[in-house]
Amino acid sequence: MLLDSAIYRDGDWIAGGMPPLEAIRSARENGDMVWIGLLKPEPDELQRLAEVLDLHPLAVADCLRGHQRSKLERFGEQTFVVLQPAVYHDNTETVVCSEVNIFVGKDFVLSVHADRSIDVTATRHRIERHPDVLRQGPYVVVWAICEQVVADYTPVLIGVEDDIDQIEVQLFSDTEVAAVSKRIFALTREVIDLEHATAPLAEMLTRLQGIVTEMSGQPDAPAFHDLNDRAKHVVDRIDIFRTTLHSAMSVHSTLVEEQNNEAMRIMSEQGLKQADQSKKIASWAAILFAPSLVAGIYGMNFDNMPELHWEYGYPMALLIMLAFSTTLYIVFKRRDWL
Repeated sequence: MLLDSAIYRDGDWIAGGMPPLEAIRSARENGDMVWIGLLKPEPDELQRLAEVLDLHPLAVADCLRGHQRSKLERFGEQTFVVLQPAVYHDNTETVVCSEVNIFVGKDFVLSVHADRSIDVTATRHRIERHPDVLRQGPYVVVWAICEQVVADYTPVLIGVEDDIDQIEVQLFSDTEVAAVSKRIFALTREVIDLEHATAPLAEMLTRLQGIVTEMSGQPDAPAFHDLNDRAKHVVDRIDIFRTTLHSAMSVHSTLVEEQNNEAMRIMSEQGLKQADQSKKIASWAAILFAPSLVAGIYGMNFDNMPELHWEYGYPMALLIMLAFSTTLYIVFKRRDWL
């Protein structure tokens, strides 16, 4: 699907909205520059454009395969750039990265978009306000797309940073432990995806500076230099996010360990109390068992029992019961069972 097309002559817009092949033919007949933006083109459509623009087969294959990380490759006089625009969905705390493939030649730019995250028409209008800049050639379009991608990372970083702040508050609140750990792990995964999308940017923009200075003969490419600084700032903030989340996970692990230790301490104290109670119950049971044993024996009322008819038999039995109970009480007391 055609997102937009534009033909430029000496930095001025000449025509737009034309079918890709017609725009290319018109631009080359008059020595103009053409920019074509496509949304999810069919393989046959992209192959036809590749033949007309003489695109490198490896770059075309990468574009058709999709799901690539940000990169820059040179094929002779042509440059192939892959960018990953990102959008952050705060309600689900997910980073969604799409893909833009840019083919750049001496008189054309072909940008292939996986979705509408980059508004091609708005980007085109923005650079068309500066014809003097557009006169510098196709890499101005590349800069405009890169600038839009880097600018769109700002709300993503703000969203991630807000969620990290919330996690730091949750760490020391009464929030369920499992919920906090799940949130930290999920956000860490999203930050890693964002890092994969942005980490190559600084090196890519440095190489683009070299390409532009080589082609223009100028000692520097200030626009790309400034964009490179902004990209490095994005990468640095993402690195801080990863470090912060790693620290949050370490703190969370420490807090969980402390909670587990406290739970084990409470369980141990309860176990000791139960053991003490068991000792006391067992001690008193033994103390009461001795007189019960003597009373049980002499309560059997057999005729031939020792001392059954003795005058002092009853006091002796009581004395024996008292002696047994007292002895057991002293033994258990010394062993701290009572």
